[in-house]
Parts: sequence; C-alpha cells; structure tokens
Amino acid sequence: MTYAAETRELTRIFKRKAKRHLFKRKPAEDGEKENGGPVKALDHVSLTIKEGELFGLLGPNGAGKTTLIKVLCTLLLPTSGSAYVAGFDVSKDVGQIRRKINMVSGGETSGYGLLTTRENIWMFSQFYGIPTKVAKQRIDDLMHTFGLTDKKNTKVRTLSTGERQKMNMIRGFVTDPEILFLDEPTLGLDVNASRTIREYVMNWVRKREHKTVLLTTHYMAEADMMCDRVAIIDQGRVLALDTPANLKKMIRKESTVQLEVDTLKSTAPLGVIKGINNFSSKDDIVRNVTSLTIIVEEESAISDIMSAISAQGSKIRSLRKTDPTLEDVFISMVGKGLEE
Repeated sequence: MTYAAETRELTRIFKRKAKRHLFKRKPAEDGEKENGGPVKALDHVSLTIKEGELFGLLGPNGAGKTTLIKVLCTLLLPTSGSAYVAGFDVSKDVGQIRRKINMVSGGETSGYGLLTTRENIWMFSQFYGIPTKVAKQRIDDLMHTFGLTDKKNTKVRTLSTGERQKMNMIRGFVTDPEILFLDEPTLGLDVNASRTIREYVMNWVRKREHKTVLLTTHYMAEADMMCDRVAIIDQGRVLALDTPANLKKMIRKESTVQLEVDTLKSTAPLGVIKGINNFSSKDDIVRNVTSLTIIVEEESAISDIMSAISAQGSKIRSLRKTDPTLEDVFISMVGKGLEE
C-alpha cells in the first residue's frame, strides 16, 4: 500500500552553533553538554498518513511538529531513519515530491508587497507550471470562496493579517496539490476567517478523491472537529495516534474537573495529591483567577483538591465535571495544555 506520507524511525538532530565568549569558560563537567549540546527535534518517529485522510498533529511548542512537516516537504533532511511522500523518498526524490505537494504556514508573510493579491497568487501558480488560463480561473474561484474578490487588485502590503492568510491559503490550493501541509493555518485569525478556512479544508478533502491534508494546530477543538486521526507528539516522540473518539476513550475511566479559583500562589500542592493523573493551570491576571483542568483517577481526590486550594486562602469560584475532550487526553499524556 502506498501512503500519502510515511516515516520509519525518523530522527532529526540539530547541532547548536558554538558561542564565542570573551572570557575562558571552565571545562564541561561529566554529563554536561558543551553549548547545550545537540537538540533532538524528532526521536524515532514512525507513522503513516493514509491517502484521502485529514491527519492532525498536536503538540506544544518545540515538540517537533514543524520539523516533521519540513522533512516531509523536503526542506530538511533526516538525520537518520527514512520518510516517504506519495511513495517517494524525501532524501532522493525531491523533484517528484515537490510537484505533488504544497505548504501553508500560519502567520507567514509570503508574497511581494508591490504586487496585487491576484498577481501574487498567479506568480506562485507559475512556479508549478499551471497553465495561465487554468490558473486564472482557479484564482477567481478561490478568491470568491475565501471572500477576497474585492481585494484582488489590492497591493499585498495593505492587506490585514486575516486577508493575507486567506491569500496564503489560496496560494496553497491553486496548485491543486495531492498532499497539502498546513502548519497552524488559523493562528491569530478571527472567528469568521478561521471558520472559512476550516470548512474549505474539510470539504476539499472529503469531496475530492485522493486529496490528503496534514494539519498542525494549537486549537484542540479544531483538531477534534476536522481530523480523521490525530497524533500527539511531545519532545520529538509520538505519544499516541488514533481517531479523536478513540483517544478520548483512553481516559474514559478518568474524570475531568475544571475549576476557577482565586489566583493560586502555587500549584505544587496539587502535584502530590493521590488520585490526580495530571493537571494544567492558567492564570488570568486581569480577573485574578487561576483556571485549573485536573484529570482525576479517583473522585475522592476532589475533596483533597478543594482543601489544598482553601489552604492557600483561595476561594473556589466554580467547579464542574466534564466528559473527556481531546485537550484532556493531551494534558493526561503531556502534563500541560498547548498554550502553556
């Protein structure tokens, strides 16, 4: 079977550049790495992405998500292991792979400011050899779909962040790739722009044969709603890979407790309470509130949690139990939320 993408024991290590020092440093002690040592961004990653699948990749900053996408897009070579896209080796078949893929990253500033929106997208289409007549028709259709028709003759430098990201998405789809890599495509966008992008991506995969998307996102609900399967990655390793529904079943025996309390001095006391699997916290300085999401194996732990909060002189503003979500699975495995 030929997968849209496949990795086998894929490892990518970055060597840190040595820093110059005005003063002589003491020799590194045993077990200490000079200049911090190499960074293992991907650690023996093995996974397969099926043709026609909308595949999600979740992980905190620095987990290895973007590195994996860059390897699959032939922008980085593996240090060891192997990776294949549409059956081609990323180390040997760069030209064949690049003809079949496209990539869009959230927040990127691609394009030339002196050109109009339409001119920029047309220029990118020509890099892929799309016939002009075909390219122009696709551009007009996509600009209508993404609500950019009235901006087609606007200079790119004057576009808003949301409009620029819509232009980037059109650039990704105008080449009609077999495999599209989307790295945080809705990052920093408003609700309407995000919805437009999500709906188009889902329809593009579902209604067209043999189209595949690899999506990285910081938004759990987005991955839950959009993706056929999700891989959770942390520190370069894949911790879990399954459908969102099956991932949530993994912690069905556990309970999720969400609390809002007066800002806590420390969350350390929660870490020693028996029956807590994992938890995350987020402070809202403006509201003077700490929001807690706690995964508990034993409901008896809830009273101990309340006692630990009260011991700090903090009042509980709200408490509720919820059904497991993809974010709960993530916290259970990684020990923190994506935004921490």
